[in-house]
Amino acid sequence: MIPLRDDIPSSTPPVVVWFLIAVCAAVFLYTVSLGSPAAMDLVAAYGVIPAQFTGHAAASGPVPPAARLVTDLFLHGGWLHLLGNMLFLWIFGDNVEDAMGHGPFLVFYLVCGVAANLTHVVTNPLSQVPTIGASGAIAGVLGAYLVLYPRARVLCLVPIWIFLQFVWVPAMLFLPLWAAFQLIAGLAALGSPQSEGIAFWAHVGGFGTGVVLVRAFAGRRAP
Repeated sequence: MIPLRDDIPSSTPPVVVWFLIAVCAAVFLYTVSLGSPAAMDLVAAYGVIPAQFTGHAAASGPVPPAARLVTDLFLHGGWLHLLGNMLFLWIFGDNVEDAMGHGPFLVFYLVCGVAANLTHVVTNPLSQVPTIGASGAIAGVLGAYLVLYPRARVLCLVPIWIFLQFVWVPAMLFLPLWAAFQLIAGLAALGSPQSEGIAFWAHVGGFGTGVVLVRAFAGRRAP
């Protein structure tokens, strides 16, 4: 199921969501402009490498490993990676920002991203593959959205054989299913060598952090 929009209008302009999308798009375009070898060097320099945190690889590059917990959130590995993440942020982020306020939402987003990255480090302690992408932070936004707007509906594009169907799916169904898939995929990957692919445990960590922390950031503004 591909989400297209929800049915909860926001009452304030989601300026932080716009800012995050603009920064991620600008960084991606800059990365593409470098060409393949230089782009790979950029990913290695600013992506999260779990083995550097666990002492199984020497830390190197222009920024320390701790800073990479944030810098990697603005890097993406391809057009589908970028567009998929930004689509989810666009659909679900505006309402969460509306509930929290601009400043708290930005802090919440970064905290969820850091927690997601640390979850990835813990579950892949020997990996020397750089991890990049905003999906862990966005997973936190999804967790917050589930708590704040459980009665919302999400318009999804559902491929059925050769046909495409538009279906309204309750958020309380769509988001738990998404989280369950991440958890199942993460459990299936435990114990296997880490290679290029999806950091499922980062999604699980981000989603759980969002669920736990949403009330602390939304406070009285929550619906």
